[in-house]
Amino acid sequence: MTSLTGLQEALKQPVAPVPAEDTGFAAAFIAESIAILEQVDVAAIERMALGLARVRELGGRLFILGVGGSAGHAGHAVNDFRKLCDFEAYAPTDNVSELTARANDEGWDTCFAGWLQGSRISPRDGVLVFSVGGGSREKNVSVNIVRALETASAAGAHIFGIVGANGGFTRQVSEECIAIPALAPDRITPHTEGLCAVLWHLLVSHPVLQRAASKWESIR
Repeated sequence: MTSLTGLQEALKQPVAPVPAEDTGFAAAFIAESIAILEQVDVAAIERMALGLARVRELGGRLFILGVGGSAGHAGHAVNDFRKLCDFEAYAPTDNVSELTARANDEGWDTCFAGWLQGSRISPRDGVLVFSVGGGSREKNVSVNIVRALETASAAGAHIFGIVGANGGFTRQVSEECIAIPALAPDRITPHTEGLCAVLWHLLVSHPVLQRAASKWESIR
């Protein structure tokens, strides 16, 4: 067994440089990311920023939906929309007790829809979806997102999405949707989820939405 002293000494040793021939995957992944971003519809981003700003100015709330890694994005984005944009925002996945109670008692497919109904979603409100596939009833994928968007649509709420290239049900019903091109078929999920974070950070930094400086930019 390695002693603590031996481990500490080992950590002090310089890290050997990585040979150029071993950087292929990292270089390819970054190149793919750049190529994908260059094909994103920037006009759609501007329209989404304006649409979200209109929801806020009319006194609406923003409900952010995501499953899996996108649920993590949703919670983070709620923080930034509230803190930086003065936008009342919520994510059902942040309320683990209610989410799991609804999934356990009524079913996973309706857990988001029930949450929106319980929140009295209205025509003033907005729903923002983060999803690789966008939801598909036919393929039985992210049906909870499909049911939630049906509920939002029936209530007259404004629907927005940041999704993978196909976009699924989210793309069909959104008033504005940003599609992340699938230029690397073997890495659709990591690129979609990774660049989704880039795009919603763009939105909370957009001058039509941001009202407060983020911490490090305010330190001089």
